[in-house]
Amino acid sequence: MAFEIHPKLLADCVYIGELYLCEVLLMNDRRFPWIILVPKAEGLRDFHDLPLDQRDDLYDEIEAVSKTLQMYCDAHKLNVAALGNQVPQLHIHVIGRRTDDAAWPGPVWGSGESEPYGVDELDSFCDELRSALAIGDEEN
Repeated sequence: MAFEIHPKLLADCVYIGELYLCEVLLMNDRRFPWIILVPKAEGLRDFHDLPLDQRDDLYDEIEAVSKTLQMYCDAHKLNVAALGNQVPQLHIHVIGRRTDDAAWPGPVWGSGESEPYGVDELDSFCDELRSALAIGDEEN
């Protein structure tokens, strides 16, 4: 079976592109700068399912996304999590948090109604993310 991103992730997110190991998605909720990394391998459910030789690559990509969100969104705190309770495919949430965000200091899950990005705002933010993460460059 070929690798595919779980349909729930695709329904909730905007596709940004791919890094060396992971597909990169942006949660379509403008209240929180929230990127989801999905390792491009079939059958992964939890961190320990990732082959040992890919774990450093995953950490490097989490770090790159974290630094990008901190820089572009002036995040005060970064939340990194891999819950997988609703989506059985391994995916890592990297969420830029601010002390004035809609859920602070609680978790973002279940915090009010999602506020999708406007078209221009979404296009601009996606372009910034692609540029900062060098998505589309041959060096990923």
